[in-house]
Amino acid sequence: MRITKYTHACVRLERDGRVLVIDPGVWSEPAALNGADAVLVTHEHGDHADVLRLKGLGVPVHAPVGAGLPGLDVIGVSPGAEFTAAGFHVRAVGGRHATVYDGRPDCANLGYLVDGSVYHPGDALHVPDRPVETLLVPVHGSWLRTSEAIGFVHAVRPRRAFAIHEGQLNARGLHSVNGWLTQETDHGYRYLRPGESL
Repeated sequence: MRITKYTHACVRLERDGRVLVIDPGVWSEPAALNGADAVLVTHEHGDHADVLRLKGLGVPVHAPVGAGLPGLDVIGVSPGAEFTAAGFHVRAVGGRHATVYDGRPDCANLGYLVDGSVYHPGDALHVPDRPVETLLVPVHGSWLRTSEAIGFVHAVRPRRAFAIHEGQLNARGLHSVNGWLTQETDHGYRYLRPGESL
């Protein structure tokens, strides 16, 4: 499977000519959606779902049941659901967005475990009940501390981990967060620049 990281939380997965894109938000590059066969949206916030771009895409968009994505035709997904998207097996886990303050925001958030190996948690730190080979670990957000990101990697215990959700960090902040995660985890942590693939 080829994984390409785009700005912030957007990741593109390719295998056997099929393309699955996760969380193409307003900060991600439009090219992430070129040739997409299906899209997974973890939750309704604009940094994860660019509704205008997705409206004209013409491919299945999977999102949590009840997500506030006005005008966008989605396939509603519940926690625990298993389905196929763009030829990839997907298992939805979790349920709610992490809180920032005083219980807010309170919206649905699903993590997606793709082909039993790549895990994108969206804006939550839900630990799946099965092994994860590749963890896409959120490294910054109004709802997240660096110690929580490190703890999340330790709890999931992936073979390798790559940063997502770094779009609000400047270069100094990103360098610091990457340093901490590299130093404090032994799970193959690496930062992929936007547009970089492996």
